[in-house]
Amino acid sequence: MFDFFNKRIFIIFIFPLILGGITVLSFQPFNLFFINFLSLPLLFFIIIYVKKKSKSTYRKKPFIKNLFILGSSFGFGFFFFGIFWIANSLTFEPTFKILIPFSLFLIPLFLSLFFSLPIALIGNFCEKNLSSIILISLAFSSSDFIRSKILTGFPWNIWSYSLSWSIESLQILKIIGIFSFNFFIITIFFLPALFFFKNKFKYYLIPIFIALTFSNYFYGSYKINSLKKYPSEKINFKIVSAKIDMANFKDEEDVASKLIKYSEPNKKVKTIFIWPEGVFIDVNFYKNKKVKELFKKNFSENHLIIFGANTSKKILSQDKYFNSMIVSNNNLQFVSKYDKKKLVPFGEFLPFEPIFNSLGLKKITAGYVSFSSGKGKSLLEFEFNKKKINILALICYEIIFPDLVEKNNKYNFLINISEDAWFGKSIGPHQHFAKAIFRSIESSVFTLRAANMGVSAFISPEGKILKNLQPNEMGNIELSLPILKKDEKQIKKDLIFLSVLITFIIIFLILRKFKI
Repeated sequence: MFDFFNKRIFIIFIFPLILGGITVLSFQPFNLFFINFLSLPLLFFIIIYVKKKSKSTYRKKPFIKNLFILGSSFGFGFFFFGIFWIANSLTFEPTFKILIPFSLFLIPLFLSLFFSLPIALIGNFCEKNLSSIILISLAFSSSDFIRSKILTGFPWNIWSYSLSWSIESLQILKIIGIFSFNFFIITIFFLPALFFFKNKFKYYLIPIFIALTFSNYFYGSYKINSLKKYPSEKINFKIVSAKIDMANFKDEEDVASKLIKYSEPNKKVKTIFIWPEGVFIDVNFYKNKKVKELFKKNFSENHLIIFGANTSKKILSQDKYFNSMIVSNNNLQFVSKYDKKKLVPFGEFLPFEPIFNSLGLKKITAGYVSFSSGKGKSLLEFEFNKKKINILALICYEIIFPDLVEKNNKYNFLINISEDAWFGKSIGPHQHFAKAIFRSIESSVFTLRAANMGVSAFISPEGKILKNLQPNEMGNIELSLPILKKDEKQIKKDLIFLSVLITFIIIFLILRKFKI
């Protein structure tokens, strides 16, 4: 039995896959972040072990191939258990069920390249010293950065998100950005490996890193608890979630009735209501007389309603379709509109659409034709109660992209609407919500999130959850929020990350020269 644990198949296939899988427990909703202090150091020692064995026991096998397989196994476990809920989105129509094996296995297998390639590249340089810890941290953080940018980008569950429960630790995001923070977090997770090095410097380095960690925590605690002077002008918001079954969205009148019921509008109270994504799937919903009557009957001139809907417009004599966020008055007239820019591949558009259409496939969301990407500003601009309001609009998984927060400077609130029913009763809605906490801290404004079958919440500029509805809760939450003016120029956080990379590459080269 013990011989099995020394076999190549266990060392580079099974054990890394298990390690990759258990790291998912460090993210929402589990938040067992301490697991990373075990899984990443063990992965580091497996790399060194495989490097050694490849020159003796495994010598008949290509060295790079062993490291590549090792990284693929870890990455497959990480993504298989982390995003298995994607397959749930394929269960709503029989046409897509044939693609479930693709989503369960091929997507994690492809994403595993973001572990296998870095490990294959740096594995030969890994030794039991500090310079190797820095090297693998550089490799992993660079890989996360590339994964967030390449193709359409998929910055889901980068290591920083395992600290979504500790907003004190996250306040530094405003200064250095998520990718620089991610590098430091990865380095800290690898640090326990130092205890097993025969190196006298570890007795100095470990206390230094511990001191830096606590200093960051105390800095964050100070920022959160320090008195803030908010403007006296406030706006009353209501976030509404009716937990409507996706099969019922074709009945526009029923959808509107349920959302209005849970909105509990008071015609005398000036309020902005926020409904979830895609509540109206017919692009002509605003022409529906019964829906217009419901709006006029239940809302007043004191109200604005923000919601998601499918819309269309002609561009160069061709109909284009959009996933939009709309600001409407009580007559169901559009006051402002934003068209989603970051579209979900296969979910909202088909790459190589003519080929897939010929096979009888379409995008997963309602409608046959792919959505088009929106152009122009990501802001909803309008007046309410004689005040000019700018809102940064992020629809569904746009909330996972830090650069969308950074590119837009002048806004008063961040609003994220989502349809999390696609994730089913899985860990997906909780992971999705965690990203909103990060964006709120990075933007320094209040974030308002309305999700059908997901977590709806008011989040403070410090990432504190002020009020929320869980995925199984129906109703509304209400708060009056100050109008924050965010108009300061920001340093490009990507440039800060690149500066950090260059700095620590130099540090790595110096440490390696002196064999530290």
